[in-house]
Amino acid sequence: MPSLILIRGGGDLASGVVLRLHRAGLKVLISELEQPLAVRRTVSFAEAVYASEVEVEGAKARLVKREQVQAALDAGEIPVLVDPNATVLTKLPISIVVDARLTKLPPDPLPVDIPLHIGLGPGFHAGRNCHAVIETRRSHTLGRVYWDGPTQSDSGQPEGDQRRVLRAPVDGIFTSRVQIGEHVETGQIIADVAGEAIKAPFPGVIRGLLHSGLRAKAGLKIGDVDPRGDHDLCKLVSDKALAIGGGVLEAMLTRSEIRSALWK
Repeated sequence: MPSLILIRGGGDLASGVVLRLHRAGLKVLISELEQPLAVRRTVSFAEAVYASEVEVEGAKARLVKREQVQAALDAGEIPVLVDPNATVLTKLPISIVVDARLTKLPPDPLPVDIPLHIGLGPGFHAGRNCHAVIETRRSHTLGRVYWDGPTQSDSGQPEGDQRRVLRAPVDGIFTSRVQIGEHVETGQIIADVAGEAIKAPFPGVIRGLLHSGLRAKAGLKIGDVDPRGDHDLCKLVSDKALAIGGGVLEAMLTRSEIRSALWK
């Protein structure tokens, strides 16, 4: 089995990274939670946990067990494992780990030493808890690679119009009332948590929405309304995700000992 790249997390930003690396011919494996909380599900490889397989911009990911990883790779697919603690690191020849979970907290130590550990965004500090960190905040530094120090700190606020991000008002079971890609009007009920309604803040298209039936904590991001009203954008990985993916690829190619072994 060739050396693998493990991407921890399969949400929309992680999926931009996966797409960049997969298209470059690299062998990528995703580890996810038992119940992923990705909102932009139409462009998230994490959706394979629920649907068994998913396709994002022509790239297919499949939910597998560890012994099925090689078969998925041989088929040109992206294997997805339910493995929140990354125990696969002790079982398969993984040389690069990209932590794309975006917890915005310092990560727990990996169970084994890895030649290259890349972190995305706040919580990572290059030279302390990872080798390199990629900027995830929109600015002139988006997608830049840092080999010493942290990225910008977490602003605590979504980019652009803050109303576009929908959050759970209380703890409870989430129930959606619309579908991703559907147009909504101001005040229309989009979903509810424990019976408390979540309404559209302005006219637009539902860009992302949590799976119905999941338990949400108050403040959890459960949806995203796009005022541009373009349904096709729901099927495209964002420019931000692709920029971050480019940063990850740069970090990998910067290290000569890593670069020489990537396509063997």
